[in-house]
Amino acid sequence: MKKLLTILTLALLIVSCGDGKENTVEAVIANGDVAAIQKKRDVIVTQQQALNSQIKQLDDKLKDLNPEKNIPLITAIIAKDTVFSHYVELQGSVETDENILITPEMGGVLQRVYVKEGQRVSKGQTLAIVDDGGMGQQLAQMQVQADLAKTTFERQERLWDQKIGSEIQYLQAKSSYDGQLNAINSMKQQVGKATVRAPFSGTIDEIITEQGSVVASGQTQLMRIVSLSNMYIKTNVPETYISNIIKGKNVEVFFPVLGKKLDAKINQTGSFINPDNRTYKVEIDVPNLEHTIKPNLTARLKINDYTNDKAILIPQNIISENAAGEQYIFILEQVKDNKAVAKQVFIKTGRTQAGFIEVLEGLEDGNKIIQEGARSVKNGQTVKIITY
Repeated sequence: MKKLLTILTLALLIVSCGDGKENTVEAVIANGDVAAIQKKRDVIVTQQQALNSQIKQLDDKLKDLNPEKNIPLITAIIAKDTVFSHYVELQGSVETDENILITPEMGGVLQRVYVKEGQRVSKGQTLAIVDDGGMGQQLAQMQVQADLAKTTFERQERLWDQKIGSEIQYLQAKSSYDGQLNAINSMKQQVGKATVRAPFSGTIDEIITEQGSVVASGQTQLMRIVSLSNMYIKTNVPETYISNIIKGKNVEVFFPVLGKKLDAKINQTGSFINPDNRTYKVEIDVPNLEHTIKPNLTARLKINDYTNDKAILIPQNIISENAAGEQYIFILEQVKDNKAVAKQVFIKTGRTQAGFIEVLEGLEDGNKIIQEGARSVKNGQTVKIITY
């Protein structure tokens, strides 16, 4: 060892001192003599080779004196049974069945609009009136005739009860009165169509047709009414999940625009597979107590399609694969103090989630698994454990 150190010291002195300042690399380069430059380079290369050989001898000796230097350093994790929930991530859109454009049942002049944009209304509340074209007056005249028919019928009824008069007179009076009542009811239905009422409780989102305009039955859009109470998200789910994503499954909902998260459940699944994209419809009820969620709002969905109450999870990046496509990892055996023996075990894996993968076969609860350094060890090799 002393001899090696002496040789190394002499070599370093030769490199540092050279043949004097006039023979330095800078001086030779400045001189511009090709032969001198080549000679200087050859000398330096020879010195470098000698130093590399000496360094290798020193390294070999250090390995003999310190055998633990060759033991790989690793970290380990302990396999534990845990609850594993897998989620399918999809995108959906908020919808509501209570978002409609209101049109009149009767054509004519829009006589009066009783509401304003943004106003809350109740189901059945009068929103607008269309001119009935004189049917209201006809109804009043029919009511007068009905009152007369009623009086005539009541008199004939009293006479008939006293066995006075003929039965035909009684029946004619009754028929006339009943006919007037039926006509009045029919006219009331027609006149009632002139009144536009709220089909459900909600908010008047937009007034489209102004008061005084001529409107057509079932065609002219008067206003839009929206209810934000009964909202749901609709999305398309690939048919491969038809057995796992069913009614009642838990869903994590996130609205990127609102920065809002909430938990929900699948309320309804479709019974039809779309042949164009091989998906089926799923609806998720959305609580909207604050009325911040609007129709057509985009939502990100995480639908729970699989849960294992006793799953073993490991990081995906510690798994290796052989030429036959078999997956394997290394576990620790013969653990003593901070040393152990690495053992290769083949595993069968399941679903993945957030960088972890479920191990279905090959591992047991309590197994010590090599994590950091897993790709640098060999089967049966002694390793040194830094930490768990």
